[in-house]
This record gives sequence, structure tokens and C-alpha cells, in this order.
Amino acid sequence: MLDSVTANWKATVLSLHPEMFPGSLGLSLAGKALEKGIWALEKVDIRDFAYDKHRTVDAIPFGGGAGLVMRPDIVDTALDSVAGNAGPVIYLSPRGRLLDQNLVKELAAGPGVTLLCGRYEGIDQRVLDARDVIEVSVGDYILSGGEQAALILMDAVIRLLPGVMGNKESADEESFETGLLEYPLYTRPAEWQDRKVPEVLSSGHHGKIKQWRQEQAEKITRERRPDLWEKYLDKRNDTKLGR
Repeated sequence: MLDSVTANWKATVLSLHPEMFPGSLGLSLAGKALEKGIWALEKVDIRDFAYDKHRTVDAIPFGGGAGLVMRPDIVDTALDSVAGNAGPVIYLSPRGRLLDQNLVKELAAGPGVTLLCGRYEGIDQRVLDARDVIEVSVGDYILSGGEQAALILMDAVIRLLPGVMGNKESADEESFETGLLEYPLYTRPAEWQDRKVPEVLSSGHHGKIKQWRQEQAEKITRERRPDLWEKYLDKRNDTKLGR
């Protein structure tokens, strides 16, 4: 199913459950962008390429073990059907490269992506090798299938596409964009349950507000994500040294 043919960025999803798409991406900003043709979605049902009347796509693993494995011949035929689509082929897998903001930006800058969603115990390694498929993980946990992970990846990318978000400055200040977690946010009322908004935010002094937000972002990152904090320090030191 092709929802738009004029978009600059296209997501092609191969799945045993294509009805899961666009899911939440059909709502809010992503949904409006899909309607406007800013991005396109093509859904491919892997079962359509099965050879028997039962549309079987899996078999027991060689070497024994629990569960079933998706067959390489069927997955390969499904990939053949979208071979002309631009962008990398990504298999959502917990053993893949961790999805981070840098990878998200890379994918958003390209023409699109083909997302291969596994089920059962996974997909036969041979088709992944033969197709030079890139494996990407959305975190160190296990999901029921690759569909949820594909939605996460698509959501992160689509919001960066030109014309999707109205306020670029807001996106630039979010967590991970600067290497830091985002500073605390406050809105009305100015006092709630005896808790007051920090005075500096009502001062109207933009320089002091910017400094406060930077200090808070550094403090939160240092306390909650020491791994990110070390990377931030290394990058800042490299910048000072002109590397």
C-alpha cells in the first residue's frame, strides 16, 4: 500500500502484520505530514510471498532450540519486490547498532528506508548477509516483533523532516541534540502545591535564563547519564583544542 507517491522521504515496511502501520504515526504531526505528502508509507505483507496455501513463512531452526525462524527464501522474495526503493534496508534487532540521534539524523537526511520486521525467533542469517542488511536496535530489551521498533525509528526520523515540526528551535533544544539531556520545563500556574517556578524563568533576562538552562541540562546529564556526560566532556574538550 502506497499512501503517497510525491513525498521526499519514504518508509517501506515489510512485516507479517502490516495492519500495525501507520499506527500512532497516522495521528498528530506525523499523521498530518503523511496526509500532506511530506513522507510516504509502503506496506508489504511478507506472507504474500509464501509458497503454500497456508502462507507459511517459518520453519524450525537447524541445530534445535525453541521457536521458529523466518525462512530466507521468502524474506528474500519479499525484499525483491521493493528492490527499487531508495535508502538502506534495516532489520530491527536487539543485537544491532543502537538507534541514537546521530543515526536518526542520517536517515532523515536520506531518501527513505526499508524496514524489515522479524517475528518468532528472528530471520535466517543468510538473507541478512546476502542483502547486506543493517541491523538496528532500539534498546536493550526484547519486543514481540520488529513492528514496534520500526514505529519508534520512524517516529524519531519523521519529526525531523522539513515541514513536520513547526518550531525548529524547539527541536534543537531537545534531549540528545546538544549531547545533553533537556533542562526542566515549567508553565502556568506559577505556583502549584506550594512549588514555585524558578524565579530566573520569570526574570525576562534571556542571558540568565539561557545560563540556568545550560547548568540544569549539565547537572541532569551528569547525574542521570554519566555515559552521555563523558561523551559531552570529550566533545567539548575536542572543540577547545580545535580537533
